Amino acid sequence: MVMQVARRVSSMIVTLFGVSIIIFLILRLLPGNEVTASLGVSAGLLSRAQLAALDRYYGIGQPFYAQYGSWLGSVLTGNLGVSLASRTSVASLVGAALPVTLELAIAAMLIGEVIGVVFGVLGALRPAKLLDDVGQGISVFGLAVPTFVIGTGLVTFLASVFHYFPSSQGFVSITVNPWLNIQQIFFPALTLGLGIGAAVMRSTRTAMLEVIGLNFARTARGKGLSRRTVVWKHLLLAALVPIVTMSGIQLGYLLGGTVVVEDIFVLPGLGRLLLTSIDNRDFAVVQSVTLIYAAGFVFVNMLVDLLYTWIDPRTRA
Repeated sequence: MVMQVARRVSSMIVTLFGVSIIIFLILRLLPGNEVTASLGVSAGLLSRAQLAALDRYYGIGQPFYAQYGSWLGSVLTGNLGVSLASRTSVASLVGAALPVTLELAIAAMLIGEVIGVVFGVLGALRPAKLLDDVGQGISVFGLAVPTFVIGTGLVTFLASVFHYFPSSQGFVSITVNPWLNIQQIFFPALTLGLGIGAAVMRSTRTAMLEVIGLNFARTARGKGLSRRTVVWKHLLLAALVPIVTMSGIQLGYLLGGTVVVEDIFVLPGLGRLLLTSIDNRDFAVVQSVTLIYAAGFVFVNMLVDLLYTWIDPRTRA
């Protein structure tokens, strides 16, 4: 287990190193730079000497490898740079936005797992019955309709019919006002959770159908165990590997899905911070937030691989 963890951590470090190079290169290929982003059209009024001085200040005149090395060294020491738009440290902006995104992601995963596992199990136990049909309908809806369509429709419906939009009061932390915070997080989490639940539901239903007729299931029922115990403690455990796999994939993609949903529901998370920074050509913020998303995706994949060894002892070899 220790060697497996060490290999996965080494692989994660190499992956993040490659991702950081790609992020840095792509942003440098876009039109504009820190000077034009901070001064706008006024940059055209500067003299060559002034432009050269600003290039040296921002490190733009240096070769690519020197710029990248300077940025990477700062990131490794915890210095993410300074935002051009707000004139504050990127670390403070990320520190304020990250808890919002994490809360949204956790809530969305909980909703998605409940929808996916419950309807997947019930659908497998009673194929082609009412609950299975309802689950299949939710699955098709969640997979076919994009999250931005669901989110926009939900916001429009709540605001126009019930005049209800909790985020209009400004985001409140759960430690300050738990009830208002739950209202502000629930609907965006539901928007993301429908897509997660749809994918998890299909994996759960398929995996359960494969193990229902196996010998150990018949043996458990023959020993007199209750139906509930057989289903939730034996069959579901045997079907857990594909469920965990799909959940890990959905959690990785969920981090990117929060970008659009946070903007729709006006949540001050990493996604909204990223969109605002892209509009403002705030390169320091864009680089840092994108790298955090990449690190989250890689970490989730590593965690799923390690969970396999705990769920299925056969994979430990």
